[in-house]
Amino acid sequence: SGYRLCIMRTLPSVLARTLTSGTSGSAGLPDMFEVRSKLRDIVGASTNWRDHVQAMQERKALHTLLAKRQEDLPPRRMKDSYLEVILPLGSQPEIREKYLNVHNSVRFGRILEDLDSLGVLICYTHTKQEMQPRSPLSIVTALVDKINLCQKIIHPDCDIKFTGNVSWVGKTSMEVKMHMLQLHDGDYSPVLDATFVMVARDPENKRPAFVNPLIPESPEEEEIFKQGELNKLKRIDFSTASLLKMAPTAEERNIVHDIFLNTLDTRQEGEGTVSFQSRKLPPNSVWMEDAKLKGLQICHPEERNIFNRIFGGFLMRKAFELGWATACSYGGSRPFIISVDDIMFQKPVEVGSLLLLSGQVCYTEKNYIQIRVHSEVYNANTREHHTTNIFHFTFISENEVPQVVPKTYGGKYLFKSMLYLDGKRHFTAVMKEI
Repeated sequence: SGYRLCIMRTLPSVLARTLTSGTSGSAGLPDMFEVRSKLRDIVGASTNWRDHVQAMQERKALHTLLAKRQEDLPPRRMKDSYLEVILPLGSQPEIREKYLNVHNSVRFGRILEDLDSLGVLICYTHTKQEMQPRSPLSIVTALVDKINLCQKIIHPDCDIKFTGNVSWVGKTSMEVKMHMLQLHDGDYSPVLDATFVMVARDPENKRPAFVNPLIPESPEEEEIFKQGELNKLKRIDFSTASLLKMAPTAEERNIVHDIFLNTLDTRQEGEGTVSFQSRKLPPNSVWMEDAKLKGLQICHPEERNIFNRIFGGFLMRKAFELGWATACSYGGSRPFIISVDDIMFQKPVEVGSLLLLSGQVCYTEKNYIQIRVHSEVYNANTREHHTTNIFHFTFISENEVPQVVPKTYGGKYLFKSMLYLDGKRHFTAVMKEI
């Protein structure tokens, strides 16, 4: 129908695969419940917590199905992994409550959970072995490269459609591009684009495992694949240039020095003496020390993923909600998310962990607030803390916000200066994209 073609023109042509004939725009598409159910079937995970350990033991036997070399696996095309999933907020009002926030729009944290599940299913679709109902691969989220939004408000009473496919493949990792659209006046219009990186591991989730190579079929697909390769190199460069590994640039040192001079308190007794220890806050500013919020989460079995670890989407939702609260309390008005950037999943989080989240305003400019959320787990038995994730969120506030200022001398204040510069780097990268 003309209506279906109209939907498809809003998507890149590589994704324009015809929907099942005879269906209207979204009828017949799987929903998020089916996505998660399918993931459990692929892995053989149980919905019952007590049976889960047994199910994981049974996965060990799948070791024999792993490829010894990537060359032994059949190549796949981008359209082989292409999926469309419906979130029927308009046609099934009973699911709205879970997605609704107090401002009568959709909770973005829930969207992060859905993107995470969909990204994993897309990768399992790419690596599917025809005769095997169960996959020997453990596919987990390694990185959220970026999520850029082109709509401030996501409506709670209109159907949402997710589309996505594998866009680049290494030896053991896959990049997934996903798009989210929302139905308005009979047409699906874009809301966000997301790029995730997934890694494949053996059935016990211990060692890397090979995945099917990807063969681009057109100049457009060649371009998408090349972009995936560039994204990988860009991530390596960004990581190498991290402030934790490399000194700030001359320009960045000047920024910190200017802040330092700006915050010196020159009102001292005696002529010409200035104490480096005494600081004053410039007008319409807030110390970074006073621009943070903390949260604690007990990781219950309900939040587990198909591998008996805490679901990455749940961690993202909790981090986002703390980030939003930090931006809200800092700016004093409602913030809107415009970008999620560079989320590294460094360590899995075990069920039963105490998850400590720390939200910090790192950088501000006009209405923009750059937030860093640090996530760590605390093991009550060993009394050890381990960083699991760092999250970067860019918000735009309804009103102009005060400038956040690091105290720039020695010790922990030096660390705050590095956070400030790191926040500025992330903000600049996001603004270039937008």
